[in-house]
Amino acid sequence: MIERGEHTDRVAVLQQEVEQLRSAVVSHALIDQAIGVVVTVGGLRPEQGWEVLKHISQHTNVKLREVARVLVQWPAGGPLPEVIRRALPRAVDHVRRTDSDHSCGGEEDEEAVLRDRAS
Repeated sequence: MIERGEHTDRVAVLQQEVEQLRSAVVSHALIDQAIGVVVTVGGLRPEQGWEVLKHISQHTNVKLREVARVLVQWPAGGPLPEVIRRALPRAVDHVRRTDSDHSCGGEEDEEAVLRDRAS
């Protein structure tokens, strides 16, 4: 038989787990939306958008959730921090260069458009 104290402890653990899962769902949705922004702006595939987010986070020392948050707000006029504004075109260029399966004509023109939009 489970004692009252054990039951209370188990409920507390389960409540904490539920909160963590809720937070993960929100973060996942935000990251998916940010991938959509990167895909749209950079003319990339979704898996490349994910790589761009990771690259920006790793090379700017900004948490992935924060990178995603500002990128999602950016199309609606939200500010794009300088460090992310500079990292975005570099990350897109890096992903394009390392992705041998993706060949797209006019990459230089797309890079210029991306830089203009990030400014």
